[in-house]
Amino acid sequence: MLSQKLEKILNEQIEKEGYAAQLYLAMASWTETQGYDGISEWFYAQHMEEIEHMLKIMRYVNERGGHAITPKIDKPPKDFEGVKQLFEAALEHEQMVTGSINDIVSLSLEEKDYTTNNWIQWFVEEQLEEESSVNAILDKLNMLDDKNLYIFDRDIMKMREEH
Repeated sequence: MLSQKLEKILNEQIEKEGYAAQLYLAMASWTETQGYDGISEWFYAQHMEEIEHMLKIMRYVNERGGHAITPKIDKPPKDFEGVKQLFEAALEHEQMVTGSINDIVSLSLEEKDYTTNNWIQWFVEEQLEEESSVNAILDKLNMLDDKNLYIFDRDIMKMREEH
């Protein structure tokens, strides 16, 4: 059985995952309208992954006797300055999510809920992968400028498969 504190923080995480999904969907749409088909596919894939994360948490909360709440999701921005700034924003968002996952780990240990602590470790590993992936993309973008992205756009999905 989940404590009220863990149920609350997990419901907050559901909302964060839902916002991440919407943010990546907005980024996918923006890049698609800018002609970056490969980058948009990367963000569409990220969108779906965040939906899966949200559902995974919802099911866990319900399975443990809590009540997962369908989140109210704020509308993300629709315009972005450029591709590099887009990935910088994605990294900043992933770092925020990592912090909130770490808060869940801390609370689960504080409350001696070892089941939740064990379960949340999948997300700890996932966040390491998410940040690493975006950092690798930013490393590549730092070698380019926004006017020289054709090959990057073509090859970005290969980079996703490598991480």
